[in-house]
Amino acid sequence: MTQTPTTGTCHVALGTNALRLGYGTSVVIDEVSIELPAGQITAIVGPNGCGKSTLLRGLARLMDPLSGHVHLDGADLARLSARTIATRLGLLPQQPTAPDGITVADLVGRGRHPHQRWFRQWSPDDERAVTAALAATSMIDLAQTPVDQLSGGQRQRAWIALALAQDPDVMLLDEPTTFLDLAHQLEVLNLLAALNRSLSRTIVMVLHDLNMASRYADHLIALRDGHVVAQGPPAEVVTTRLMREVFDVDATIITDPVAGTPLVVPHAPPDRSNHA
Repeated sequence: MTQTPTTGTCHVALGTNALRLGYGTSVVIDEVSIELPAGQITAIVGPNGCGKSTLLRGLARLMDPLSGHVHLDGADLARLSARTIATRLGLLPQQPTAPDGITVADLVGRGRHPHQRWFRQWSPDDERAVTAALAATSMIDLAQTPVDQLSGGQRQRAWIALALAQDPDVMLLDEPTTFLDLAHQLEVLNLLAALNRSLSRTIVMVLHDLNMASRYADHLIALRDGHVVAQGPPAEVVTTRLMREVFDVDATIITDPVAGTPLVVPHAPPDRSNHA
């Protein structure tokens, strides 16, 4: 497999060096070295089971490396305190669940827990952070609404507001558009793009839709079987060769007439008879 080098000279917020992650004796992420540019949107893409979510968990230090390390602004993540990590990295997992009956404001307020101490509970700074997060996600009018009464897109916005209230340097989102219809997918991705532009927030997200990833991300990381096949700007990463090598799909790559980004037009479905 080939690996496209990252281009540009932007500061690296988060990265890995020869990172190996796994469960028991099973290695899922193998010798992965990546760089996530600060202040940009990075999308991690690849087929099912390639290790995307596992890599995101490793970046959030929810998994200990088998070898190698994760670094945040040059510091080994393993050497940082849990509280420091909680204030600098915000993780939105797949299908997060909220307690029954909790309101949007109370949910978002939970994002302030890492900033509190036993001698300093709720403060004016916490109130300002929650209000700002609700405003940034257009959720102020729904602040007192129970989360379980929200639409899918509104619910995702509430969870993103929680991550914003945490005020992390890096937001990690695992498939934030899963189970959403197209309109709600665009709503969530447009929101993340706006937050990236207005707050210079570094955003890393796992996405299944390569065309959406190409449209909204500044930087792509393509995985296959736990290895990085390519990383860099979408225009450099998304090629016919990558589609065959990573997704087992023959495709034509054209320019998206709306966004000017790569647009994948697949050919006939792949023959999976040999994989049965």
